[in-house]
Amino acid sequence: MIEIPKGDIWVFAYGSLMWQPNFNFAEKCHARLPGYHRALCIYSIEYRGTAEKPGLVFGLNSGGSCQGIAFRILETNAEAVVKYLHEREMITGVYRPQWQPIDLYTNCPTKRQETSAYIFVADTNHSQYTGHLDDHETVRLIRQGHGKSGPCIDYLKNTLDHLIALGIEDQDLARIVKKALNQQE
Repeated sequence: MIEIPKGDIWVFAYGSLMWQPNFNFAEKCHARLPGYHRALCIYSIEYRGTAEKPGLVFGLNSGGSCQGIAFRILETNAEAVVKYLHEREMITGVYRPQWQPIDLYTNCPTKRQETSAYIFVADTNHSQYTGHLDDHETVRLIRQGHGKSGPCIDYLKNTLDHLIALGIEDQDLARIVKKALNQQE
């Protein structure tokens, strides 16, 4: 397991952790992770698909930036939360957990504070890493994906809804969700 720094820690959420963290936190706020972007680049064979019919979930790819939510974890809970995150996110080893600088947005977007957060970056050498997929293949995987946490489309709709609630525009995700929903009719 990765070394945990002293004091309170931050965890950066860009997908299902935004609406379903399932851990205790002291504070949450809008945050931006520079140097990485949210990408549908992971075949889901557990939570949103199976090995026979994989779904598609987000990973962090290098380049650009990503907006999401940062959770502040009290030092007394840090070890338990990191352990939980490893059990949840590292079941197949498709991510590389690491600490990276993030920008925290407090009550007003003009007030920013930089800190370090725990993130899960897509491992581009892992067999579940898809690389860039065209819209047709992306939608096909989303539509077929159904795992122990439910349909893949629900995961994407929840992510989009939470981004919208934060005032974050993700036109690519909105386009993909719309295409996947239109094909279900």
